[in-house]
Amino acid sequence: MTAPAPARPPRPDPAPPTALHEHALDNLRFIRRAMERASAFTAVPGWGTVLVGFTAIVAAVIASRAPGRAEWVTAWLVEAALALAIAVLAIVRKARRAQVALLSGPGLKFACGFAPPMIAGGLLTLALWRVEDFALLAGSWLLLYGAAVVTGGAFSVRIVPVMGLSFMALGAAALFAPASLGDLLLALGFGGLHILFGVLIARRYGG
Repeated sequence: MTAPAPARPPRPDPAPPTALHEHALDNLRFIRRAMERASAFTAVPGWGTVLVGFTAIVAAVIASRAPGRAEWVTAWLVEAALALAIAVLAIVRKARRAQVALLSGPGLKFACGFAPPMIAGGLLTLALWRVEDFALLAGSWLLLYGAAVVTGGAFSVRIVPVMGLSFMALGAAALFAPASLGDLLLALGFGGLHILFGVLIARRYGG
């Protein structure tokens, strides 16, 4: 008499096919991310921002040893010019590598958003220097630079306006802090925040 064949374990139910609406949602997410990348200025330099941070720390040390307020302002204005040159070169280099247009689309929007607060900062600096009122310069620089990064960063990746808000918060604190802390706060802002966010930008969005 033939022994009965061993019972086969039941086959697991096949995985249900992916619903059509899930495919549609995945496609919409992909399209949205692609549109965000196309409409965002992605040439903000990470390592260039880090370099700007280190030059700001050096400038803070030099400015803290300045013999007078005029020399103090001069030290920081030289740093501003140096930082601008480094940033422009780094942006151009990253834009060429990523094949991103600088003078059209998101690049132009970034520049148009960034420029007005910076122009306001320059005019305010001249006005305060003219009346020899230097106590508010550190806070004003940090606050208006932060505003420039926020408005320009509205057309860039998300971390850029976050950096701008951090500068604005530090600038608001500097406006009400003793003037003797100006160099320290400027070093924390233009030095520390640039280095911190520069590293984050470089790691997440390329150097």
